[in-house]
Amino acid sequence: MSHTSISQEVARRRTFAIISHPDAGKTTLTEKLLLFTGAIQIAGSVKARKASRHASSDWMEIEKQRGISVASSVMQMEYQDCVINLLDTPGHQDFSEDTYRVLTAVDAALMVIDAANGIEPQTIRLLQVCRARNTPILTFINKLDREVQEPLDLLSEVESHLGMDAVPFTWPVGMGKSFGGVYDLRLDRMRLFRPGQERRAGHDDFIEGLENPLIQEKFGSAFDKAHEEISLIKEAAPAFDHEAFLAGRQTPVFFGSAINNFGVQEILDALVQWAPKPGPRQALSRTVQPNEPKFSGVVFKVQANMDPAHRDRVAFVRVSSGKFERGMRLKVSRTGKEIRPNNVVSFLSQRRDLLDEAYAGDMIGIPNHGVLHLGDVLTEGENLQFTGLPFFAPELFQAVEVKDPLRTKQLRTGLTQLGEEGAIQVFRPEVGGALLLGAVGQLQFEVVAHRLKTEYGVDARLMPSRYTMARWVTSDNPKALRKFMDSNAAHIAYDVVDALAFLISSPAQLRVAQELNPEINFHAMREHAGQVFGENG
Repeated sequence: MSHTSISQEVARRRTFAIISHPDAGKTTLTEKLLLFTGAIQIAGSVKARKASRHASSDWMEIEKQRGISVASSVMQMEYQDCVINLLDTPGHQDFSEDTYRVLTAVDAALMVIDAANGIEPQTIRLLQVCRARNTPILTFINKLDREVQEPLDLLSEVESHLGMDAVPFTWPVGMGKSFGGVYDLRLDRMRLFRPGQERRAGHDDFIEGLENPLIQEKFGSAFDKAHEEISLIKEAAPAFDHEAFLAGRQTPVFFGSAINNFGVQEILDALVQWAPKPGPRQALSRTVQPNEPKFSGVVFKVQANMDPAHRDRVAFVRVSSGKFERGMRLKVSRTGKEIRPNNVVSFLSQRRDLLDEAYAGDMIGIPNHGVLHLGDVLTEGENLQFTGLPFFAPELFQAVEVKDPLRTKQLRTGLTQLGEEGAIQVFRPEVGGALLLGAVGQLQFEVVAHRLKTEYGVDARLMPSRYTMARWVTSDNPKALRKFMDSNAAHIAYDVVDALAFLISSPAQLRVAQELNPEINFHAMREHAGQVFGENG
């Protein structure tokens, strides 16, 4: 395929993640974006757990029961001649590692803010990840159909907490029961919506012009207030600067109510018009351009048992360059092995479609049985290694045993697969003892116990552990490393990729170990592929 043809296909791609604090309406907005692009016909309510429908992006059984997202979902749709790759991430902080890895695979982020609560802690943490990567961010302020904070106050909060200029593209007219719609500041028209729509209306209602007496007549004092605020914004707010947006210094702001379809269309149009097309990706050896003729891609997520009937594992690959074609020969850089995937799929959450081709920016799924791990790079022969898929040292530990000894093999299989997908960190003590689970948050343990039972038929017993932290250990001196392992055998364990870890009961124990072993490096972070470790400490 020619360089020009690949460039044309890459230019059509928009790849972004939706991020937010829990309960801000992120999964609902995902649902409505699918609805407005025509990818689905009826939006299932996340809250309607007693009904037969659930959010299209929540496919795991525990997600349906609790009404929360605990795993990232990948969805692809077409809109206005663009191919949109959308990733719905978990909002709960206990699953922040999964969200972080997903954010390494996207070119932009859509931040959802609850208009009643404003900026919340998890929003700030996720934004810091985006800022570290200079990821462009669009902002959607949700739930204007409720009594919420004043729009000007929310705008000020976005700027002060997030450290970037907020540029309103739309403005709400009213709130709560008086919420009448959103005014498009750029197109100089107001879009009217009816509440409670699950289906997208066949046509939209507009009132053109800010000074149109019809708006005043219809919305009265709510519009008078909005008119005053819009006049103030036009004078005081900075003009939208596309380059500043791409650099992460400016965020376009949209208001609406996702559950009622208010403001969704404007978000979609802005994503197509302003979000960046796939750009270059940095490998250890060189910069990889998206329109290169040769294919390359990186595994940013592994998910076990998306189809429980087949006990499958799907590796989610972000295409970095070139064109993927079904059946092409690919080399796994970590192992040197060659694979020839013929059943590659694209996603609409749990629904899969066989895929014949894909380009930079696309997310493809390769079903496999443990051949592909997080961080693996696939190429047409070149040895490439992309960086930036971290695992953080866990802060919570529990020992795990199986209640029925005859299910020990199933327990190890389940934990190995869940560890490889990054749902939990699994440590195997060098000197006997039960397997240890390491997590960032308590909810991870509950999810793993649930999945062991429902997906692997294992009733596991989780027990307290004396450990409070772990550090991966390396050394340039093999003899020093061997001596350290021998003298600390009771605290040595191996993780799911056999990286050596030192299990610790207190910060004081770590300080003593560092002082006594100056040739040993203690790492609080490791990157999965290539075993690139973070700073010593």
